[in-house]
Amino acid sequence: MDLVLFGIQGSGKGTQAKRLASEFTYDIFEAGGELRKIAASGSELGQTVKSFIDAGHLVPHEIIMQVVKEAILARPKNQKILFDGIPRDENQMKGFDEIMQGAGRPFRCIHILLSPDEGMKRILGRAQQEGRADDADTEIVKRRMKTFTEKTMPVIEKYKEEGNMMEIDGMKSVEDVYRDMTEILSSKT
Repeated sequence: MDLVLFGIQGSGKGTQAKRLASEFTYDIFEAGGELRKIAASGSELGQTVKSFIDAGHLVPHEIIMQVVKEAILARPKNQKILFDGIPRDENQMKGFDEIMQGAGRPFRCIHILLSPDEGMKRILGRAQQEGRADDADTEIVKRRMKTFTEKTMPVIEKYKEEGNMMEIDGMKSVEDVYRDMTEILSSKT
């Protein structure tokens, strides 16, 4: 069964995704990375994606959904996928759900819970340690967090209403969060 990972910036979602992928043989679909990969492919779709990225524009919804669909169909049916960074809003959720249903790929969702204040503290600490410029700009981070709260939280709430959302306490250590996630995955497979 595929997995969709949610978490505000600083929640450790990327770190946990890599560990889960390694242990549970998930193939990670990270929306931004997948768009960059397609942009570099030279295909017709890749050229379209590249034109938006190069111009500094957001890639339109229809194209993102096409990228998702192609990425899913390009993988063997028995290859589990871990989705990171999609669906980001209710419009993407609708398209994502349709694609997954059409491809016959059931999925479950996990939300790593973390307060925006704690997320900001972690990101700023990470920026100092690793010299990450986009993390050091508090305005960019605040904008991303605002987008997550306004656009992605309604998606999380809908999946929760459908009974397809498990929650993990992101305030714990990286090891404890990972242990909680593996326990959930082991009990639900």
